[in-house]
Amino acid sequence: MKKLFIYLYLLLIPLSVKALSASSVIAMDLNTSRILYEQNINEKKLIASTTKIMTAIITIENIDINKVITIKDNVLKAYGSAIYIEVGEKLTIKDLLYGLLLRSGNDAAIALAYEVAGSMENFASLMNSYAQKIGMTNTYFYNAHGLEEKDGSGNISTALDMALLTKYAYQNKIFREIFGTKKYTVKTNYKTYSWTNKNKLLHSYEYATGGKTGFTQKARRTLVTTASKNHLDLVVVTLNDPNDFADHLSIYETIYKNYQAFLILDKNNFKIKKETKYKDDTLYIKEDVYVPITKKEKKNLHIKYELYNLKKYQNNDLIGKAKIYLKDNLIKEINIYIKTEKENISFWQKLIKKVKFW
Repeated sequence: MKKLFIYLYLLLIPLSVKALSASSVIAMDLNTSRILYEQNINEKKLIASTTKIMTAIITIENIDINKVITIKDNVLKAYGSAIYIEVGEKLTIKDLLYGLLLRSGNDAAIALAYEVAGSMENFASLMNSYAQKIGMTNTYFYNAHGLEEKDGSGNISTALDMALLTKYAYQNKIFREIFGTKKYTVKTNYKTYSWTNKNKLLHSYEYATGGKTGFTQKARRTLVTTASKNHLDLVVVTLNDPNDFADHLSIYETIYKNYQAFLILDKNNFKIKKETKYKDDTLYIKEDVYVPITKKEKKNLHIKYELYNLKKYQNNDLIGKAKIYLKDNLIKEINIYIKTEKENISFWQKLIKKVKFW
């Protein structure tokens, strides 16, 4: 009976990933949030330094990253992984973000938390507010670096929540740039640093686009990585995985073998058949829409258009939504806008045009 269950499960997820060593695993499409592989994705785990994904995006969204700061003595509280900044040293917020994500600097995390929020407690509160906004329902943060507290408590999340966090952060151009940087050099008033990204896949796998490592004795190895191939943009999260880099590579290769990114809406050729409500105007979308599917699933893909019944509208107004379904499951929504051919001008403007014509 157990063997039958496993067989049916594999049919539902058309992957043949070799045995993984992780306690929790997820592979998610960054464009649609579709989960392409999963194992214990809602199990709460310590997440170690993958915490710094949240630290980075909060910093980017809440402070000028070109601001130069002077390192204070609060960094002396840091231990473990560090970039070894010193009290009195001057760096930009951007420099610290590179040290945070490439080298997992706990001292950088402390400096950023205090600069953004004034204290670690305030920054942790901000982290938890973000988690709630993003939809990370099984997550709680105590600090910006991911080390366990003195009482043994630590930042807790799930594979699913960390994938959602990465999807949110990945929408930010500055975050993507830092997250995917292989090497970064900076000169301060004290010394010159040269940091190489700890994410091994970024240096060895041609489709890798970013990632964040993590490790503590309690959490063990945690890893978040991203990759992109032929418009199929993925995030993979593993928690408590002694063989994490090999597992991530195996998952990526298996998904890219089984799935393709299907262009279902083309922004340069967008039309709604039999649409009469706005027939005198042009409807458009702002981006191409790719959906990850297998060859067998293509026949189950369909779109429902919902156009608002607006009597008055202006150029570039939001006019409706396109909802993409795989069978009965909604996997993507996209806004539809309008380019109106009507002239929205005043009575006096119309009069002046007539006078010029005469």
